[in-house]
Amino acid sequence: MIIIDFDLATIVTLRYAGRRAITPNMTTFPESWKLSLPCTRKEAESLDIDDPRLAEMDEPPTIVTQEIDPAHPEKWEILAYFDGKPTTNQINMVRLLVPSAQQEAAVLERIENADWVTLSQQAIAPVFAGRFFVHTSTNAHEQPSGSVSFLIEASRAFGTGGHETTSGCLKMLDSLRHSGARFDNVVDIGTGTGLLAFAARHLWPRAYVTASDIDPVSIEVSIDNAAVNGVPVGPHPGQVSLCVASGTDHEMIQRRAPYDLVIANILAGPLIELAPALSDILEEGGTLVLAGLLDRQVADVRRAYWREGLRFIEQTGGEWPCLRLAKRRRFGWRRPARPRLTTSQPPGDFGTW
Repeated sequence: MIIIDFDLATIVTLRYAGRRAITPNMTTFPESWKLSLPCTRKEAESLDIDDPRLAEMDEPPTIVTQEIDPAHPEKWEILAYFDGKPTTNQINMVRLLVPSAQQEAAVLERIENADWVTLSQQAIAPVFAGRFFVHTSTNAHEQPSGSVSFLIEASRAFGTGGHETTSGCLKMLDSLRHSGARFDNVVDIGTGTGLLAFAARHLWPRAYVTASDIDPVSIEVSIDNAAVNGVPVGPHPGQVSLCVASGTDHEMIQRRAPYDLVIANILAGPLIELAPALSDILEEGGTLVLAGLLDRQVADVRRAYWREGLRFIEQTGGEWPCLRLAKRRRFGWRRPARPRLTTSQPPGDFGTW
């Protein structure tokens, strides 16, 4: 199963780029049909190419799931693309994949015939963000001269660069490097595909770089992406250390703290809930880069971090802004303190509130 980051006006118009696609072998038919059903994120996450219910079909459909509205991240949709009009039995088989939709009306429509697997791959446009060029294997030839290239294929984790939150973070990091900022100890909380950690490691090649995600699949994807892009994985400066962690609750994250640069590209809810934990691992004077929030959520996020002693520096981007904050320095004598092994993010929660 793979996740695809789409541009906002590709095969199906999206407001959020997260997508998962199950792609069995396809046979050419004279027409294509699309079946749509609502589902939950948990159901979308659990869909599997080896599901025996799909195997029972003579011609399994191409199945894509997508998040419908970023303001309600628990609401997803399953789209099944058939070569030929599906039978009632085939429709019912797809319905069985999403128990929450048993009483929901299925939407069936005829669409232009196409190879949806190929089109979905081709629809992932390359991303130009500062000095960075993020691409799939289908558009590697478009790399501009002098750019830093990362090959990030459609994968099982969010963060291929196509969404404004990820590209906004890349631009922010690039801007920091252009301004002369130097960081020696970096952490990327909610790394997804590993892209932002890889970019930070390139910009500050002598830094310790730590990357974590609450989803074990994301760490698997990040390890694969590191190998493809020649990014060394390990505990030393110039390498990226990876771990599965709920928020900041991991021995390695706490042991390496405090950090002079903390990156968190998740969602507004988790950013607010994690404000004490993220502020705790950031050193005084350190930089915090936040993304994953909508412009209407900026005030709430800023307020949460202001309470933790961080001051707002700048905001970039449009509907999906990227924020830069700095931790205030304290003067005078005080007892040295180690970061606390605490987080308010529930274990197993992938940042969906």
